Amino acid sequence: IGSNKYVKFWQDSKACAALINYDLNIAPGDNRAFLKVKNVDLAMAKILELFNPKAPVFDTDIHPTAVIHETAKIGAGCKIGPNCYVGKHVELGSEVLLYPNVCVFDETSIGNNTIVWSGTVIRERCIIGSHCIFHTNVSIGADGFGYRPSEDGKGLVKIPQIGNVIIGNHVEIGANSCVDRAKFSATIIGDGCKIDNLVQIAHNSIMGRSCIMAGHSGLAGSVTLGDGVIIGGSASIKDHTTIHSGAKVGAGSGVIADVEAGKTVLGYPAQDARDMLKQWVAIRRFIKN
Repeated sequence: IGSNKYVKFWQDSKACAALINYDLNIAPGDNRAFLKVKNVDLAMAKILELFNPKAPVFDTDIHPTAVIHETAKIGAGCKIGPNCYVGKHVELGSEVLLYPNVCVFDETSIGNNTIVWSGTVIRERCIIGSHCIFHTNVSIGADGFGYRPSEDGKGLVKIPQIGNVIIGNHVEIGANSCVDRAKFSATIIGDGCKIDNLVQIAHNSIMGRSCIMAGHSGLAGSVTLGDGVIIGGSASIKDHTTIHSGAKVGAGSGVIADVEAGKTVLGYPAQDARDMLKQWVAIRRFIKN
């Protein structure tokens, strides 16, 4: 129970115990107890860790169907599942876990204790940090989306994407999300970023530390996020824009200009959330009248 609005649920509940924040004043009730904590969400996370079922394990460290190039360096304690591919000059740190059908292409490095779930593809020359989690069918390092009209105007010319992807430590990427390689230099995901399912991060984008992107959101090419930026679900960010540290983008918004640090924007085109809400109220009143 983290706030007063949830107190009524406790009163009607048959639960014998609850976690509550220190600043709440609630009577425990007969045969019911409280555990008072500073932050109920973090406390619950610690409790759930105790009950969290163990992830699937392999009978062997390296499955006989895995294909590993002779030049690859495999760290101590790594587990590589059935039908995995590990390419030339790949480097896996210690305790890396590759579930079945993962592909890691040439000259890629993966840091210690990173977990890569089935179906994920990590293309050539990418750099992955330690303690990361990539869920099923993640794509890291696919070509960025770059084309130009041909000289005769009858077709499109593909622009080579010669950069790579650099992902920091403690990054988690949800299922079916894509991080494309840069045209030049690198697409960068900072330490501690958390990316939901079905998220698109285009070439040359840069995410600072501890950013959050909810499902179906996307960054166009060369977007820059500062530290601690939060992008709501289905929000889209125009290419070459900067969202500064601590800013928040509401769900479904379309950002077409830079966003100041600490600001919350909403709507399309995205603007200050309070101004947008006032506009919505004014429009509804106008329609009713």
